[in-house]
Amino acid sequence: MATLYIAEFEEMPHTSGSKIPVALQPPLAEQTVAIGGASVASAAFNARTRFVRLHNDVICSVRFDLAPTASATTARMAAGATEYHGVQKGVGMKVAVITNT
Repeated sequence: MATLYIAEFEEMPHTSGSKIPVALQPPLAEQTVAIGGASVASAAFNARTRFVRLHNDVICSVRFDLAPTASATTARMAAGATEYHGVQKGVGMKVAVITNT
């Protein structure tokens, strides 16, 4: 089964007053969404989530919104990709995913 792995984070670590471009562990929440031929949305992100880490095991497309629908024309991720995305905090954002080629 193809899966989109989602990890939610609130902040990045600091060193010498500068942010380091990595996620501060542990995540606030983690969830998975099955990737298939129809768009499927995640659960709403934690109210404190400011950015998410996505990792997928097949080619797919994603879309972020309050009630997102992914399609073949939305942001494409290569198989095995890991990406970080900033999201609006405290509004119930979700990510939807669908297979792509």
